[in-house]
Amino acid sequence: MKVLALDYGSARTGVAVSDPTGTVARPVTTVERAATDAGFAKLLAVIAAEIPELVVVGMPLTLRGEQGEQARETHAFVTRLRAAVAAPVETYDERFTSVLAGGDDARAAAHLLASYLEWRSARR
Repeated sequence: MKVLALDYGSARTGVAVSDPTGTVARPVTTVERAATDAGFAKLLAVIAAEIPELVVVGMPLTLRGEQGEQARETHAFVTRLRAAVAAPVETYDERFTSVLAGGDDARAAAHLLASYLEWRSARR
């Protein structure tokens, strides 16, 4: 299953995609201001070009696992995304992916996706 992951942020959103088997994650691009109409349109074009079977959006929980302001903003983005794409959209805990990527949003999305794919594989 091909999965596309988004490391959403109000300034930049990293995009990563898996191979068709859902095993390997690779960074794709970064979309500027994805919450704006222009940024959202660019993001939808990237998603359409990749043709994922599932979209995973990183959910920025606090270290205690709680939802703060960023998580509420991400929920609003996910609601908008669900209405705009055919593939199902899930959220996944992204607390440590941005730190691992060293500020590169597409790499953060790839770390998020790799973590999600590993978690999903372990559940089977």
